[in-house]
Amino acid sequence: MTRVSVAGAGLLGASLLGAQQPALVGYTPADAVAEHAAESRVIARPSGVSASAHSRALSREPHMAGTPAQARTRDYVVAQMRRWGLETQVRAYDVYLPQPHAVHVWLLGDSASRDSTELPLVEGPAPGDTTSSAYPQVLTFNAYSGVGTGAGQVVYVNYGLIEDYAHLDSVGISVAGKVVIARYGRSFRGIKAREAERHDAAALIIYSDPAEDGYVRGDVYPDGPMRPEQGVQRGSVQEANGDPSTPGYPSNPGVPRLALADMAVPHIPIVPMSYRNAAVLLRELRGAGSAQGNPAAGLARSAPPLPQSWQGGLPFRYHIGPGPTRARVSFAADTGQAAYHTIWDTFGIVRGSTSPEELVLIGAHRDAWGPGATDNVSGVVSVLEAAHAVADELRAGHRPKRTIVFATWDAEEWGLEGSTEYVEDDSVRLARHAVAYVNQDISAEGPNFAATGSPPLRALLRDVTQLVPGPSPDTTATVYAGWRRSAGIAEDTAQPAVANPGGGSDFAGFANHLGIPILEWGFDGPQGIYHSAYDDYSWLSRFGDPGFRRHAASASIAAAVVLRLANADILPYDYAEEARTLRAEVAPLDSAMRVRRWSISTDPLIAAIDRMGQAADAFAAARDRVLGSEFGSGTRAAGSGGGRLPRSSLDNANRELVRVERALTRPEGLRTRPWFRSLTYASDEDNGYADLALPSLAEAIHAGDQPLAARELEDLVSRFDAAAAALHDAARALVPER
Repeated sequence: MTRVSVAGAGLLGASLLGAQQPALVGYTPADAVAEHAAESRVIARPSGVSASAHSRALSREPHMAGTPAQARTRDYVVAQMRRWGLETQVRAYDVYLPQPHAVHVWLLGDSASRDSTELPLVEGPAPGDTTSSAYPQVLTFNAYSGVGTGAGQVVYVNYGLIEDYAHLDSVGISVAGKVVIARYGRSFRGIKAREAERHDAAALIIYSDPAEDGYVRGDVYPDGPMRPEQGVQRGSVQEANGDPSTPGYPSNPGVPRLALADMAVPHIPIVPMSYRNAAVLLRELRGAGSAQGNPAAGLARSAPPLPQSWQGGLPFRYHIGPGPTRARVSFAADTGQAAYHTIWDTFGIVRGSTSPEELVLIGAHRDAWGPGATDNVSGVVSVLEAAHAVADELRAGHRPKRTIVFATWDAEEWGLEGSTEYVEDDSVRLARHAVAYVNQDISAEGPNFAATGSPPLRALLRDVTQLVPGPSPDTTATVYAGWRRSAGIAEDTAQPAVANPGGGSDFAGFANHLGIPILEWGFDGPQGIYHSAYDDYSWLSRFGDPGFRRHAASASIAAAVVLRLANADILPYDYAEEARTLRAEVAPLDSAMRVRRWSISTDPLIAAIDRMGQAADAFAAARDRVLGSEFGSGTRAAGSGGGRLPRSSLDNANRELVRVERALTRPEGLRTRPWFRSLTYASDEDNGYADLALPSLAEAIHAGDQPLAARELEDLVSRFDAAAAALHDAARALVPER
């Protein structure tokens, strides 16, 4: 079935080429023909059969960062790329990665010394799932939890967000010295840890509520894709990106390292657990909303009720507490020098022919909290299959103009460690020469296509997905058609949304830190095995991607995208779309300032963004005119004298185009977070995953600092004008000498 589908990819690509030979942005007509042919070939190369083989091999055992099993994934990836004829490199970094030793939670009786019951935290095997029974499971822990013990009355804090603690404060409930229990969802888990510690909790328990990804949502594994009652979501609680002992600089030998007390990591015990165990702690909670079981019954009756939005999916009424339930939480891990472990980034490299210094990068993280078949063996498989397709082109004598780097990152799950250390290590080269970064994080776990990306690259992705057949075995529709259908788009002119880059994956170092445009996509769907022992080949082949056609489709998109970027005569950015997108982001900020009754006008910022948009339109017109005329007719051979437009003119134009996005960064970064330099999008510091548009201004408004907001707005105006100037310079570079 898969081989038939792949053959269909080649036929569809050929039919598209033969039918219309559409123009390609950034290409001469002659080069567009060659590029279409190359893309048709690489789109046809990935297959469900080979994707399945890679997936089975890489997910055969849990491979947490810092372990021998993870070293075996390094060796597998490098061996595959060498077998295909790619140049390979491996970079090692020693980072603070304290491996867990023991994790315990006890339900306490009247005193901490008697009537205690230890809760069984292990997930255990799932019926019929050989992986979860064949290998020792990773302890159920949160990376970078504080070590030690915390005990006290239990308080339920909903999702553990800022607004949840504000509600507790409003009804007179303190969590100081208490064990707080929060459900997963609505934010990165590191935000939950930060808020618990800020409010002086003794310990934090984070559990997976069935309302989020358990039986409320569907049948649980192994009967369905959702989280079973014993399933646990592991994960890091570090807020910052990269090695916490070397903030903002690479973890190379001999560099100074922070002491643990100075690292930006939690210092209270934090433990994840299943909803089966959480029910034991939540069922007998009382306090606000009920007098039952509370000696101060009269006081409890007058307490505010539990907000209905706090009710989860367990089969009883939730209460806040505190108490009478009491718990003790204990966590032990590596300390001192023993907490440092080696991680490995791998690279497969295809050197460019005419502009080898310019880099197109694509990457996926190899580490996981268990077998990691979806997160993120699926992404690694996409990178491998794309690399194999491009390697075939190379062997056939088709070398791309720019250098393509196929990367796999280590320790992403701990805090984007591998990619961040690489970005910090190579920051000068990347800032000057990186054209784009493509991220593959969970490429296939369901039927629905979705994408994230910087605005200048969104048109390119929409274009490529119209060339790749959809992964369903009974249709010849394209990925783009399926994307529109799953997004509920009926109008012919409407386009499916591409999400803004926020945080939470390896694109952060490229986009947030250096201002390099990024793309990310994948097929998602309902699932409850995230970061659990059940994220394995058995689950994936039954529920996430039977036949591994979605893996192949994602890899086909990846191969075509990197080739499109690597071979373009002029980089195919769409800065007019970026101007339109960012102009729309101003309105909510303007509204927020008007609510505060500030006398600040966003008109200068809108005007500056419009000037950038006009410059983008002017550049696009100049680009298309030059490439479509006699002056661009020989640009593929221009390096050897062909054509009347010299190679240097194209090189100069491309350098200026790269400068556009860099102009929208600030070397000193955001005032709250200097590592975040991009002024277009950043992750929300109070959410971790969600994006924050125009973050320098947005954070000033959030802080209630009107003078700072005025300065940030003025700074943004200058940045957009610098971006417009770069676009004007790119257009001037394309004017042929008479």
